[in-house]
Amino acid sequence: MAKNEKPHSAEYFGEARDFWWNSDFLALMAERWKLREARAVLDAGCGIGHWGRTLAPFLSPDVALVGVDRESEWVEKAAAIAKAKGLSRFTYRQGDANALPFGDAQFDLVTCQTVLIHVPDPRATLREFARVLKPGGLLAVVEPNNLAGSLVRDSETFDGDIGVLVDAVRLQALCERGKAALGLGNNSIGEQLPGLFHEAGLTDLQVYLSDKTTLTLPGVSTPAAAAALAQSEDWLSRDFWIWEKAETESYFRAGGGAPAEFPRLWDNAMAYWRRSLQAAKEQRLSAVQGGLQYLISGRKPGR
Repeated sequence: MAKNEKPHSAEYFGEARDFWWNSDFLALMAERWKLREARAVLDAGCGIGHWGRTLAPFLSPDVALVGVDRESEWVEKAAAIAKAKGLSRFTYRQGDANALPFGDAQFDLVTCQTVLIHVPDPRATLREFARVLKPGGLLAVVEPNNLAGSLVRDSETFDGDIGVLVDAVRLQALCERGKAALGLGNNSIGEQLPGLFHEAGLTDLQVYLSDKTTLTLPGVSTPAAAAALAQSEDWLSRDFWIWEKAETESYFRAGGGAPAEFPRLWDNAMAYWRRSLQAAKEQRLSAVQGGLQYLISGRKPGR
């Protein structure tokens, strides 16, 4: 990592991430996935350990979970949080999800959350995940279609200029295409993964959608809405959209966008977002924040 460069996903590890899931939905998924049967679990690309800790209440008390991430900063932070929360059977180590530091057939469950959107070759990554799975083991991933969110509008922006809406969708679509072209991952890979699971030889495929939304209403305050508002305020204060401006422009150009067009598209996208943020701060916004977040699983044949 270059000097002064943030580790990956730093902008997305704030308090808002703690409100990504409904616990009753996860309890249902734990039953569907038979999570209590797993004794050895790998949290691949674990970041600061959010996904593993989210699953912790639904895992066996005897489980041994190991998280792997390429960033030493995240590994250290994940370990510190796990220790503070008394998760003594959760350990973390530095490593690459595309070249896992484990032998074959080591884990009952390999899982990740919003990791495959960052890898250059998801087929190769899935093969690596399957390699370390025991026969009969479960691969369960959570990955989105992020582009779908560009069409969502709230009480402030619903009646806005359709041309601005189309521009916002176009900007994000070109950026996602460019990010993938640069070998940095497909931000909307969710719908493609079942087919890739099938190609990898996994069986008993299941696909579900998260039921989580964050509701914003005038004069109504919830911890989830407050965290989302704080994140938006922080990002906009630093001219941050989905990515930083320079990074966004590099993706836009790589996706085939005309350089002369970028400033207008960027300004329109940020103005739309600021309009909603101002309405939220003035407690006159009605909005639902959700998304297409897929939970995709399959089993390794052979048990």
